[in-house]
Amino acid sequence: MSAPPVAIIGIDCVFPGAHGKDGLWELLTRGASATRDVPADRWEASRYLSDAPGAPEGTMNTARGGYLNDIGAFDNAFFGIPPREAAAMDPQQRVLLQCAWRAVEDAGLRPGELDGSRTGVFVGVMGDEWALRMGDFGGVGAHTGPGTGHAMVANRLSYQLNLRGPSLAVDTACSSSLVAVHLACESLARGECDTALVAGVNVILTPALGIFYTQAGLSAPDGQCKPFHRDADGIGRGEGAAVLVLRRLQDALDDHDPVYAVVRGSAVNHGGRSNGFTAPSRFSQRDVMTEAYRRAEVRPQDVDFVEVHGTGTVLGDLIEASALGDVHGVPRERPCTIGSVKGNVGHTEGAAGAAGLVKAALALHHRLLPTTLHSHPENPRLRLAERGLRLAAAPLRLPATAVGSVSSFGLGGTNAHLVLSSAPAAARSLPHARLRSRGGTPMAPRAGRPAADTPHVFTLSAPDRAALRRNAAAQAEHVSGQRGGALAEVCRSANRVKTGLPYRFAVVAEGRSELTRALEEAAQDDTVLDRLSGRPAGGIRVGLLFTGQGAQYPGMTAALHRRLPLYRRFLAEADEACGGPLGYSVTGLILGDDPRIHRTGAAQPALFAVEYALGRTLLELGVEPAFVLGHSVGEFAAVCLAGVLSLADAARLVCLRGALMEQLPPGGGMLAVLAGLPETVLALASEPSLQVAAVNGPRNTVVSGDLAALGRLRSALLANGVRSRALEVSHAFHSSLMEPMTAEFEEAARAVRHDRPTVPVFSSVLGGGLADTAVDADYWVRQITQPVLFADAARAALAPEPTHVVEVGPRAVLTALLGSLDLPGNPRRLAVCSGEKSDARAFAEVVAALYRGGLDVDWESLHPPAEGPRHRPAPYRFSTEHRFTTSVTPTGPAHSGTLTGPAHSVTPTGPAHSVTPTGPAHSVTPTGPARPDHPASGYDHAPVPRTAVAPVATLAPIGAVAPVATLTPAGPVAPVGPIAPAAPASVEAAVLAAVAAAGGYASADIGAETLLYDDLGYDSMTLLLIARDLGRRFPGLDLAELPERPASSYRVSDLVSLVRGALERSPA
Repeated sequence: MSAPPVAIIGIDCVFPGAHGKDGLWELLTRGASATRDVPADRWEASRYLSDAPGAPEGTMNTARGGYLNDIGAFDNAFFGIPPREAAAMDPQQRVLLQCAWRAVEDAGLRPGELDGSRTGVFVGVMGDEWALRMGDFGGVGAHTGPGTGHAMVANRLSYQLNLRGPSLAVDTACSSSLVAVHLACESLARGECDTALVAGVNVILTPALGIFYTQAGLSAPDGQCKPFHRDADGIGRGEGAAVLVLRRLQDALDDHDPVYAVVRGSAVNHGGRSNGFTAPSRFSQRDVMTEAYRRAEVRPQDVDFVEVHGTGTVLGDLIEASALGDVHGVPRERPCTIGSVKGNVGHTEGAAGAAGLVKAALALHHRLLPTTLHSHPENPRLRLAERGLRLAAAPLRLPATAVGSVSSFGLGGTNAHLVLSSAPAAARSLPHARLRSRGGTPMAPRAGRPAADTPHVFTLSAPDRAALRRNAAAQAEHVSGQRGGALAEVCRSANRVKTGLPYRFAVVAEGRSELTRALEEAAQDDTVLDRLSGRPAGGIRVGLLFTGQGAQYPGMTAALHRRLPLYRRFLAEADEACGGPLGYSVTGLILGDDPRIHRTGAAQPALFAVEYALGRTLLELGVEPAFVLGHSVGEFAAVCLAGVLSLADAARLVCLRGALMEQLPPGGGMLAVLAGLPETVLALASEPSLQVAAVNGPRNTVVSGDLAALGRLRSALLANGVRSRALEVSHAFHSSLMEPMTAEFEEAARAVRHDRPTVPVFSSVLGGGLADTAVDADYWVRQITQPVLFADAARAALAPEPTHVVEVGPRAVLTALLGSLDLPGNPRRLAVCSGEKSDARAFAEVVAALYRGGLDVDWESLHPPAEGPRHRPAPYRFSTEHRFTTSVTPTGPAHSGTLTGPAHSVTPTGPAHSVTPTGPAHSVTPTGPARPDHPASGYDHAPVPRTAVAPVATLAPIGAVAPVATLTPAGPVAPVGPIAPAAPASVEAAVLAAVAAAGGYASADIGAETLLYDDLGYDSMTLLLIARDLGRRFPGLDLAELPERPASSYRVSDLVSLVRGALERSPA
């Protein structure tokens, strides 16, 4: 029984001359070679280079190869890794961490989605030159072990991303990473994991393997692989890393994942005792291909191309060509095309299989097999044509349903072959009915699609402002240079993937050019960046205000209705609820230009329907109201959304209320008075028939009653210099003139069920919170005849200081009134509609503002279903400011093969720190101002990855502390000498110095509220180092309990208290 097919849904890589999958594809299609001289920071090439025939022992015949640029750059602050720990990490760990994050994003997933999931990690790795550091015994410390070794390369990914599936490194020499893919597919088939990150990595730190290749006669003098070339003369070494995200194909289809290609089957074997331990075996290569095709249920004649091992050695090419001919030399319509990525980037050894797989997957994705570089003229002795083969001498256009395969053969005899096919048509255009949530629950398709000019929200997040600026520039490049892809899909992918980090950016755009311009401006102008971004200091608290009668107008929310399917859905619900009592569609009345909208019997149901739909839309997007407050008829939508009334009951009451009020005799009116309540009441003494109808602010009072009496009052007010304005209303609302309709309304209200609210409700009847006051029929009668105490209710509602107040209605009325109140705090006032000229953009701007303020928006609810797989966003652009030198340099005589001094140097060369060899151990010495995004510099730092990243507390220095002179980057802290526990300041200083030393941070940038885990990335092992250091500083100090508590529970101030307490308990 064949294994289930596996989808490749995400890819990121870095190879010589190629950063990212798009960079690699450009390199391949351009037919470029990335071979160059050995970088000066690796080793002194001339010491080991020999052009003498036979090359003396200890020398190599080339100083060229495929080398990565700047492998020392690593954004350790992004991953919450202290500088000292980062300095001790194998560069292969550093490179893979960044590739893994970007690959997950490329799959259309937010890395936090995988947090705690059964995601497996399978890493193919061959080189282990970083282990030479273990030979420098004086420099071996607590971080040296975790920073070294194959297992830690895989385990580091699982730890940093909190992945709970299998985690293993595979070393089968040059076939390591393709064997890792085979094992990952097997694990997915067995259900051990649901998602797999499979990787290959190779970084060249010493000339050792190059010397071996030369001595074994395997090294190309020009450092260039020439697969199947007539003049092929050996291997050209190469570096690189690739991470691929795999899922079972059916799961990928169900979850709308984008698919590059599909793994149909794979096989692994060994050559056994063949013609030499390090010599390839024709028959084992033949057998592994045959077995892979059997498992994939593919015939050799159906394979369009093979990405071969193709190292360019004379023997290797001959044996591989023979094995390929044994399998593919069958009757077929056209020869099987063969090629090798090694002609472009070199033989990347442990990463070679991953490099070939990435090339093959991209070829199927683009339906184009690039030319194989340095393969022509082909070697006639290989007799390729006779064997049913042809070299990729020119780009080959592939059919829509192509089949390819990849070979990778290990130096010690382990062979791997893998069969791929094009992504199925369903992965290119999935039906909406197949869309599922990540947890597997079917999601209901949503009707309708937005108009082409719909405004969309585009978001980003980053650990600090510098990263936000850097990634805004990256996204601008991506959006402007991208072919195809609707703006909705570009925004959907960014909103889904680029979230979860402390600094939030959101912008509204109606076209790609507008979005590009906004991103470019944010990247270049701090004023724009500040306006469009935010860093929530705490949880967002949103209050909702619901507008009263008088805010309605013909065509209200029509633009939003056209462009936002979610709003349409909820307005349709309200329309159905109101349709029975009204006898007509309230939606038609709302969206048209019918002047009846101003009649009370129509205005109140229309306002209720609009406000219910707007409010439900906000709730669906993730708003959890801190409170709701309605003004007059706006209270019905407020309490409905708070769970007091069902939609049907609320609609029935509102429709009856409006109809009964409209049936009252005319003759009443309302007057807005620009005076406070005491002045207004005094003026009413001469007109006893008039009543206060609303108190909206300290100088905003509304009076209701007989029209003639209102006229006399207006004249009297004017004579006393008080301005007033007659309101365009049909009746004297909130007055005794409403009493004739209250009996019938009360009877209907008593038949309705009222539940306790699920969110705090503030009442404009009571002028405060409901508290224990029941919302019942009596309440609704009072609401008709008594004044609207909006000002008092608003003051009470805003006393707990919400972060945002959103007006839910067709125009901004209540948010303007808030400006006249003396309110605590300074909440951001927003309105989802701004009036007659309001369009869908106003609503989008509210969503953007709430996201910047800390709301975790449910973007899937906002966006209608995609018509195909999710769009792939531009990958995260990491900082290159921090550099950790990666030389592992022998210091003995050239060609001696002996390491006689410190095995290496590890030196961050950025502005924050330097880590410099000082003899057997090393020192970490602050060399200047901490870099701006350094996690202990007083700037912001994100502990990544986390599902939700807690904001970093302000780092307030405890006191001036002299820099620690000599520290070991990964080992024991150098003794400081006894420190008498005399003055409290010295305890603080000692703790601060120990905390800083443990991670290689600058002491002056760590404060009392610094969190050891979230801010500094410390773990229990680091706590042990701190306890050991403090034990040296304070002889007799017992901190045995320190490592027993998780690092996440400690602030620096907690350590100070702990040390003081321990010192007080210590015997004198």
